[in-house]
Amino acid sequence: MGDIAVTDHTKPAMRPARPEFSSGPCAKRPGWTPENLQNAVLGRSHRSKLGKARLKDAIDRTRQVLAVPDDFLIGIVPGSDTGAVEMAMWSMLGARPVQLLAFESFGKDWVTDVTKQLKIEAEVLSAAYGELPDLTKVRKDADLVFTWNGTTSGVRVPNGDFIADDREGVTICDATSAAFAQALPWAKLDVVTFSWQKALGGEAAHGVLILSPRAVARLESYAPAWPMPKLFRMTKGGKVNLEIFEGATINTPSMLCVEDAIDALKWAERIGGLAEMQRRADANLDALARWVAKTEWVEFLAADPALRSNTSVCLKVVDPRVTALDEAAQADFAKKLASMLEKEGVALDIGGYRDAPPGLRIWCGATVETSDLDALTPWLDWAFESLASDLQAA
Repeated sequence: MGDIAVTDHTKPAMRPARPEFSSGPCAKRPGWTPENLQNAVLGRSHRSKLGKARLKDAIDRTRQVLAVPDDFLIGIVPGSDTGAVEMAMWSMLGARPVQLLAFESFGKDWVTDVTKQLKIEAEVLSAAYGELPDLTKVRKDADLVFTWNGTTSGVRVPNGDFIADDREGVTICDATSAAFAQALPWAKLDVVTFSWQKALGGEAAHGVLILSPRAVARLESYAPAWPMPKLFRMTKGGKVNLEIFEGATINTPSMLCVEDAIDALKWAERIGGLAEMQRRADANLDALARWVAKTEWVEFLAADPALRSNTSVCLKVVDPRVTALDEAAQADFAKKLASMLEKEGVALDIGGYRDAPPGLRIWCGATVETSDLDALTPWLDWAFESLASDLQAA
């Protein structure tokens, strides 16, 4: 397409107070300052009494805010959400047939892990970006690996009804962009993973791994044939190592990040817990939905409102001046759109994921204020019209 000349258009008067709309790491919670972390256990061992107490506090507050059942285990693990998902897959898969749902980039990564690395002949239920696979094909006799909310596609499963109550396999749910924003039916889920950097607005590199009694039973009854790296080992002497789920991490965590997660969880408690976090995310999605409904040049990547994410909201440009361009030129237009908004300091890091269709991705989790999204949408219109005005109509 080449360089697009920017026609002069009047810039909106209002600006988002906080322009951080990245889908990970995400915006810090409202009112966050480094002063909130002054109680961090720094310069001390994470295995000290104080260090383990802070880790246990993060675990306990997670259980409270997410309403995790008392008989589920919660552990802080290395490698962010990716590490948590891979710990579960490496430790549990191979005992039964495996199915995977692949409808966005990270779900496809789990397919690569299972089929190329673990070399399991799995059944892959796929769908294009913006859609879900046929969930009626999910089998109760197979283990299931899936993302609850597609961070790179803006699509979420609407509920857990597709998972059988009398299932024989275990369900491994990557909930990194769903936790704290969407209802998770614990009775349907055996492994749930997330990372602090998403809906909590925390820091990266740490994952949270939640195990149901059924997941624990799998760990204690099945030993995979492949080598198990130290970072993935959750059993000792044939039993689950409960210390991991009581504040004794497998390797050294950042206690500064732990303190930051505790701060975010305390904020969640203060504002009204899980219900209020979900309400805030829903309100943020509604703000964008109202704008999309009256804006001709843009649509949600997820056409079905029932499948639309309230966190990682993905948008596509549908103006004929842009859709008439070839794929590379459309991608270039979307990149220029995001770059223009970042240059103005009104929206940071809202370009679509590199493997997703060209477009924008705007984080709407609870740490983002609805007023900032209301202030953002006129800027989206301004940037689009500024770039598109010099394109020939299709």
